[in-house]
Amino acid sequence: MVYKISKPNKRLEGTVYLTASKSESNRVLLVQALSTQRFRTTNLADSLDTQILAEILKNETAPEHNNTSKKLGVEVSYYTGPGGTTIRFLTAFFACREGTRILSGSDRMNQRPIKTLVDALIKLGAKITYLGTKGCPPIKIEGVKIKGGDIEMDASVSSQFITALLLIAPSLENGLNIHLNGRIVSRSYIMMTLKVLEHFGIKFKWDNNVISIPHQEYQGWDYHVEADWSSASYWYEMAALAEEANISIRGLRRKSIQGDSAVADLFSFFGVSTEFTDDGAKLSKTNYRPETLGFDFADYPDIAQTAAVTTSALKIPMQINGLHTLRLKETDRIQALKDELKKIGVTAKENGDASLEINFPQEKPAKEKTITSDLEFKTYMDHRMAMAFAPLALKYPEVKIENPIVVKKSYPDYWNDMKMLGFEIKEEN
Repeated sequence: MVYKISKPNKRLEGTVYLTASKSESNRVLLVQALSTQRFRTTNLADSLDTQILAEILKNETAPEHNNTSKKLGVEVSYYTGPGGTTIRFLTAFFACREGTRILSGSDRMNQRPIKTLVDALIKLGAKITYLGTKGCPPIKIEGVKIKGGDIEMDASVSSQFITALLLIAPSLENGLNIHLNGRIVSRSYIMMTLKVLEHFGIKFKWDNNVISIPHQEYQGWDYHVEADWSSASYWYEMAALAEEANISIRGLRRKSIQGDSAVADLFSFFGVSTEFTDDGAKLSKTNYRPETLGFDFADYPDIAQTAAVTTSALKIPMQINGLHTLRLKETDRIQALKDELKKIGVTAKENGDASLEINFPQEKPAKEKTITSDLEFKTYMDHRMAMAFAPLALKYPEVKIENPIVVKKSYPDYWNDMKMLGFEIKEEN
């Protein structure tokens, strides 16, 4: 399936009721499963990742799900879909929960690494074996009573491994001291986890590269999930590419626990002004335009694609740094960006393993090709590729997005929200 997207006029005005954060939602779901106290969660994300995680945890914590089958050695198998947090959080959760489970994900998820987390859990006493490629799902987990203690982890691969351990840490008899080695990537997501734990009464200490959480009980305090700043980034992109913009985005907070709220500051350099209100944020355009930009996305990897497409469409040279984790996401996002940006005449050059440089020649070729149609972008089964390239309909007569349903992974209403603000979207088989 392909979506043909156009915007008859290049102005944007309206209100977006933004989807909730799946990152927050998935953390809160794990807390709820680990807590002996009940609490109410409002505005839970409707993303596919969250739905799958919620269903698995509901099955595991349901009153009728007793230990009889587990004691008889029956294996329970779960399909976790394409979600990194889903399978990684569950790996830690099941490692210290009685019973035997088999976890497998989508084809791509079964190619993504989980070894750093598995190694750490095994050192803590867990029993986990690989059922396919070593270091990747599917895996078999035989739950045991993990006491906790001290563990070292490579912090340069994925913050999700660290978060998975932080979530179970309070329930371990000896708590957990995590010694982080190497460059810490996606630090903002670790901070998000700690803020969620703090909300539920968990005390922690982060001293240099050691995070310490003693054994303690989660407190059953109600939780309201924020709107998703990662998803908001695509509306910032649209505001930057539109001729005029006046967009209200409901649910965003000025003081957010989500690191991707940095998008508000970043996009001020793309000419987008943010005014916070009681119920969200209003985006409008300014005349500001820098000669060149540089930004480190090590703490904000999920908005790197948004920025890369925006700077390319506006022809603003940009040095995009801190892309250490992008090759291990739903696709190799660095290569995918390079390949798809070529379709609008932009060459993104790699500088080492973690940087892209986007430049534009000062003098245009005498016979520069005008792009008017046949702009079809591949998504590589990556929701963020689809959502980052769709706003180009504001710069070109029409764009096509292959396999558009991938957005359900994080923002199921993305296409409907675009239609609400005047985009025309037609399905083509």
